[in-house]
Amino acid sequence: MKEDSNPDVIVDFITGEPVPNMGAEANRQQVERYLIEVKGYRREDVIVDAPIDVEIDGQVYRSTVDLVIQIGGRPLMAVKCAAGSLGSREREIVSAARLYGTPPLPIAVVSDGSGATVLDAATGKKKGDGLAAIPYRDEAVILSQTDPPPPVAPDRLARERLVFRSYDSMNVNQRGRRR
Repeated sequence: MKEDSNPDVIVDFITGEPVPNMGAEANRQQVERYLIEVKGYRREDVIVDAPIDVEIDGQVYRSTVDLVIQIGGRPLMAVKCAAGSLGSREREIVSAARLYGTPPLPIAVVSDGSGATVLDAATGKKKGDGLAAIPYRDEAVILSQTDPPPPVAPDRLARERLVFRSYDSMNVNQRGRRR
């Protein structure tokens, strides 16, 4: 399908697949292009709509993380592509990074395609502002060779699951959100 044949559909930069042009999709395409063309990541380093399952009170909540960056099979960075205020999505992506894998991912990023906030997922503290603050691939390679962050404490894990589901369930008009 040609990108310009239907304004309601665009071609995903990473996967090459047609996707609905709704919500923050245009922002995600800008972030994907930036990661590949400027930051040096390879398409195979980026998981688009990475599945995430969160168990809460015996029920499984299924959703996706917009982008997960991995090096050598080790997930390192969770990215939320948002329209509007980045600050309102920081807590969601930090929770996603803490829940996505064992061990947790060390970096969480929220971006609107032209700006970004980079966060330390373990502490939730800001590491940098702007797209330039996103680590280059060579920095991620070095990070992939370091010790992973400690696991999230069991009592904290339950709260992180609730936080993620609460924020994520407010996402509307998003492709492939819940599986």
